[in-house]
Amino acid sequence: MAQKPSIPKGTRDFSPVEMAKRNYIFNTIKDVYALYGFQQIETPSMETLQTLMGKYGEEGDKLLFKILNSGDYLNKISDEELAERNSLRMAARLCEKGLRYDLTVPFARYVVMHHDELQLPFKRYQIQPVWRADRPQKGRYREFYQCDADVVGSNSLLNEVELMQIVDTVFTRFGIRVQIKINNRKILTGIAETIGAADKIVDITVAIDKLDKIGLDSVNEELRTNGLTEEAIAKLQPILKMTGSNDEKLTVIAEVLKDSETGMKGVEETRFILDTLKNVGLNNEMQLDLTLARGLNYYTGAIFEVKALDVQIGSITGGGRYDNLTGIFGLPGLSGVGISFGADRIYDVLNTLELYPENALATTQLLFINFGEKETAYCMPIVAQARKAGIRTEMYPDAVKMKKQMSYANAKGIGFVALAGENEMNEGKITLKNMVTGEQKMIAADELAANIIG
Repeated sequence: MAQKPSIPKGTRDFSPVEMAKRNYIFNTIKDVYALYGFQQIETPSMETLQTLMGKYGEEGDKLLFKILNSGDYLNKISDEELAERNSLRMAARLCEKGLRYDLTVPFARYVVMHHDELQLPFKRYQIQPVWRADRPQKGRYREFYQCDADVVGSNSLLNEVELMQIVDTVFTRFGIRVQIKINNRKILTGIAETIGAADKIVDITVAIDKLDKIGLDSVNEELRTNGLTEEAIAKLQPILKMTGSNDEKLTVIAEVLKDSETGMKGVEETRFILDTLKNVGLNNEMQLDLTLARGLNYYTGAIFEVKALDVQIGSITGGGRYDNLTGIFGLPGLSGVGISFGADRIYDVLNTLELYPENALATTQLLFINFGEKETAYCMPIVAQARKAGIRTEMYPDAVKMKKQMSYANAKGIGFVALAGENEMNEGKITLKNMVTGEQKMIAADELAANIIG
């Protein structure tokens, strides 16, 4: 007996209904991106490991899916190297490519390669799958889609303001209540300087970014393990526990960081973004969260994260400014800022809250019953006419029992069925049956649109 097929853990199949829901998500996000002047690009699923490695921090590098070289890939590996069983060194020799971990680093590579063709500032969006060798769990997959928007070639904080408006607009259209969290890596750098641990900035940000997941005690223990002194950890506690309004937090943190030029710059940037958004007016709450760190090393300024208020799930959108990203590809000084919607998590939230509009799941509207060759020949021009009128129409392909055809209509949720037998053909009409009410009537072909679309 053949073994039952399966798919890799952390991946999913999507049915037609599920795809209709996903397309609703993608199309909503695309529409909002276009509203703000962003243009779409795509990049390859795989990149060279040279492009990917070292861009996501040590933890991110471990989560890269690496692709074995084609051909006799063991040919250049000696018996001594095989005997060492050093998997990391072997991977470096056996793999030259990897599946992309996110869309931001490939975008930076794209900007560098196509710089002479781009009109700056360049506003792009990109909706494609990414892959991470993570432990699968609820809301966390190994293959998932990201929906990114980035602006490169502009230092203006109005870009951050606009991206927050995009986030607010998208989730308002979805009907999802969210909290938009904001912080600034310059503030985090200033905190590290102020507590006397400037050389530990990466360790600090990686640790406190886990605060929601592992709790304060575990974060403090990780900081100790990474070499922070008890004095530095003690100085960090009031910041990690800080409460109050955004303005109150900014006032307190400005006092704490008054001797840090970098930290004060972060405070000024954050205040500008929050004050401007106050004047614009958002439907969702903006919250300054000084524990928000966004573990990726390439962020240099404002950072963002979005949490759904009515569903327990991880962040459903994130992003920030990454001024130095293109510098690693030989194009220094090009500033960038972006956001990424987690389409798969948004999908789960919309499912949980049952927020999909009825028309998002639109299926066939009209099914023509197949009674045989003569009747089909009569119906086919009417089928074509219905489609031209914008009615999603099917002709059942086989002349099987009517019960089976009606069951097909019910299973697909088709709202109307058209029947044409001897009587209808003699009168040049069809019988239209409403599958919800059971009502049926004989009408002319040109009356279909009025009866179905309204």
